Amino acid sequence: MNPFHLAIPVNNLKTSTSFYQDILGCTKGRSSSKWVDFNFYGHQLVCHQTDDAKTKSFNPVDGEEVPVPHFGIILNWNEFDQLSKSLVDKNINFIIKPTIRFAGKTGEQAIMFLKDPSDNAIEFKAFKNKEDIFKK
Repeated sequence: MNPFHLAIPVNNLKTSTSFYQDILGCTKGRSSSKWVDFNFYGHQLVCHQTDDAKTKSFNPVDGEEVPVPHFGIILNWNEFDQLSKSLVDKNINFIIKPTIRFAGKTGEQAIMFLKDPSDNAIEFKAFKNKEDIFKK
């Protein structure tokens, strides 16, 4: 699978760099005074300094209000467990705390949502069976 590239707006590059490096453990790549590249689980995430506001909304999914827009990564079950415990230990304020969605059904998954310092919503998930990622 090829890595994706995603560029997101941030309102404070220094704070965002600290969050992605120190809280999420991403490795910093190239940078300038206006943007920073990160290795986000093998994908290229770029934070761009901006002052533009974004419109936010929510959609209901399995009883939770899911923020739109958001981005994220699908981890394996153990990686998700380790990261969720680490984030709980760091007293992260979750939009949606670590939980199981679609329990006992096709597509069963562990999920959690949080925001970066610039209010970008991030989803971390892990499927009970990876074969279910695209199943209906």
